[in-house]
Amino acid sequence: MTERDEASEVDEVEEAYEAIVVGGGIVGASTAYHLAREGCETLLVDRRDEGRATDAGAGILSAATSSRGSDSTWFDFATTAVDYYDELVAALEDEQDGPHGYAKRGLLNVAFGDDEVEQYDEVLERIRERQAAGGPPAEGTVHELSGEEAREHFPPLGETKRAFYYDDAARVDGQTFEGALRRAGEAHGLDTLEASVDSLVLDGDEVVGVVVEGDEADEEDELAADAVVVAGGAWSNDFGEQLGVEIPVEPQRGQIVHLDLDADTEGWPIVSPYRHKYMVSWDDGRVAVGATRETGSGFEPRTTVDGLHDVFGEILRVAPGLGDASLREVRVGLRPLAEDGLPVLGGVPGVDGAFLATGHGPSGLQLGPYSGKLVADAVRGEDVSEVLKPFGVERF
Repeated sequence: MTERDEASEVDEVEEAYEAIVVGGGIVGASTAYHLAREGCETLLVDRRDEGRATDAGAGILSAATSSRGSDSTWFDFATTAVDYYDELVAALEDEQDGPHGYAKRGLLNVAFGDDEVEQYDEVLERIRERQAAGGPPAEGTVHELSGEEAREHFPPLGETKRAFYYDDAARVDGQTFEGALRRAGEAHGLDTLEASVDSLVLDGDEVVGVVVEGDEADEEDELAADAVVVAGGAWSNDFGEQLGVEIPVEPQRGQIVHLDLDADTEGWPIVSPYRHKYMVSWDDGRVAVGATRETGSGFEPRTTVDGLHDVFGEILRVAPGLGDASLREVRVGLRPLAEDGLPVLGGVPGVDGAFLATGHGPSGLQLGPYSGKLVADAVRGEDVSEVLKPFGVERF
């Protein structure tokens, strides 16, 4: 990527960058980190919206056992994305000195009602078929358990009809991991700015910068860039009209409850039942339980009686032993859900220098770091077109 003559491209520019990333959740932070790591002069602009999905996700990393595995496009991408965490975590441990919030944990898949047993059998059959074909998951990593054995892994668990344990799952704290990406990016020269991007700056069919306002910006600033990546989560479609495309991403509210236990939860596995809920244990006596999937919620990151009733009911159904736990906090996130459930990644047709990285829905922490890497590669001119083809905005 070549340096541009600032005066000839954008008038009265405060600064110029090779790339500006709009949105600082885990997808935007990953994109910015990967750009900076490769020597690209990059600015990450983030207004830290209340309700952004990264702050409220559970961070389950277990694509190989997902009940969504019948969707081959999603599954192939997700398994690669989860595998990429190992490489990325190793890099972050070398490039920044803070926590990253990632840890290997087993996953306990459990079925209670007859409807869940049917889904359980379908998932286990797909797993066995994949293992016979060479995986993932790898042979020897999935073990069926009795109810008593399942409770040995997760003591608060109720009486299960079926259960299996997967060795190679992991979990990640989204806020902590995003912070690690930022720190590592800054070590490579990444600039950050807490402000709002009010609009893009276009010169014909080319994006040449952004207009920022508020917080750390001086009133209204115009910043030049060779490329702009829109990674605005549920708010990404704010730029669709300017770019001449529809970005069919809408907020899906998720309410997630964090419980305090008077117990040693270190090493407890992720618990995955079959009604879009989960339980993720952390080493400080905390168990996160969620989450609601409230499509059509609008931009309202608030708790609701219906939502909390749904989550608390699942706690008592799946793990009645948690009934005496204390409530630490409730987090609410607005997941950027794309119309077809797949992320929206890559360049914007007909607009040079414009890229999208959004639409991950409830899989943002699972897919986001790898998505950010791929979009960063595309910005830098690497040929990742075949990988990104299923996720282009032109599919809508």
